[in-house]
Amino acid sequence: MKKRALYGILLAGLSLNLIIGAQIYLQSAETAGKDDAYSNIALFTRVLEMVRQDYVDGEKLTYADLIRGAMKGMLTTLDPHSEFMDPPKYDELRHDTEGAFGGVGIVVSAKDGYLTVVAPMEDTPGFNAGILSGDRITKIDGKSAEKITVNDAVKRLRGKAGTKVTLTIFRPAKNETKDFTLTRARISVDTVKDLNGKREFPLLASKVGYLKLTQFGEKTSDELDSALRKLDKAGMQSLVIDLRGNPGGLLDQAVKVCEKFLAKGRLVVTTEGRDRKRDQKYLAAGTNPRTKLPLVLLVNGGSASASEIVSGCLQDTQRAIVVGEQTFGKGSVQSILPLPDNSALRLTTAKYYTPGHKVIHEHGITPDIIVEMSDQDEVDLNMKRSVGGLDSVPEKDRARVEKVHDVQLDRALDLLKGISIFTDRQKTPEKEKVAATTTK
Repeated sequence: MKKRALYGILLAGLSLNLIIGAQIYLQSAETAGKDDAYSNIALFTRVLEMVRQDYVDGEKLTYADLIRGAMKGMLTTLDPHSEFMDPPKYDELRHDTEGAFGGVGIVVSAKDGYLTVVAPMEDTPGFNAGILSGDRITKIDGKSAEKITVNDAVKRLRGKAGTKVTLTIFRPAKNETKDFTLTRARISVDTVKDLNGKREFPLLASKVGYLKLTQFGEKTSDELDSALRKLDKAGMQSLVIDLRGNPGGLLDQAVKVCEKFLAKGRLVVTTEGRDRKRDQKYLAAGTNPRTKLPLVLLVNGGSASASEIVSGCLQDTQRAIVVGEQTFGKGSVQSILPLPDNSALRLTTAKYYTPGHKVIHEHGITPDIIVEMSDQDEVDLNMKRSVGGLDSVPEKDRARVEKVHDVQLDRALDLLKGISIFTDRQKTPEKEKVAATTTK
């Protein structure tokens, strides 16, 4: 009798245990299906330990290796611009914005699933070799770049000055593939230059000033101030700002460039993200702006990010006429979030909107006046204006390069000349106009 009672108690206990266990299992499965943080973290920890214990070369791994690898993978699933930066990569980023780094001078991004050249930076190996915006890098030193991340591509492109790297480039416009062997160099460039690639800033015809912004680095605003003072001293009456091939850079510098031509309080750009409470508006400070100076901006497919902020702002506020070709369409905000071990996250947190609330990302800026240039003309023009000029051009190409015209700049100069003539006529006193008509 006692044995039966004992068996009954044990059976009831086991049944209760099974029921409770089943409930816990179902609850945990349901929780996992609901995207619960704790259950998924537990799963990640379990996989981490399984790799450490069972992977064939597990003794070579550290927790730091595995965690950083996991973070890199996690960030790459978000979008082409978000990434985990280990300490060396984060240090490279800081050097980039300071205007000095080692490599070939090519800004790359992921576009339509391909590793794509946003723009070659002026006076760099990539620029002088004739690499163009929109070129797709299919191989680096013979190794496929089909599934490579932007972060890994940059690591392979950079290296000690004097070493070589071979890029296999597919050019969609011509449906052709070509190898470029580049010699890496220490890249340190001025971000504001004149038409001859120098910092002398002579006036062009009809007292038109010309400025080429190659990127938006930490010193761009200061360099622009210096250049404008030189042009003002020379008697500048209108200005061309060339943003062609400018891949972007720092947001604060883009804002500072815009506010040199806007009245105080004018909207420059807004950023809008998931948390609308953190949306930001950037307004012009209005410190001695040139609000009346006639202005034309030149853009093309290599104009991206900060370049699109500037062109979109000055276009929407009717402060400039934008001439050239559709811009790249890179208008998302990457916040740099430093971590305790000197690594950092580059995380897409918002998108840029122009003062007219046009989204830049994946759309770009459409010029007021579209003036197209062929790929060959762009290459020839870059060669013509490179450091060595025509002397550095192969003999077989020299005649063609010598004849190339910058049709986009020519259109900008015609526009400013027309504005100047119209403005002068508006200033002519009415009596003089009548006298001139009577004389005729």
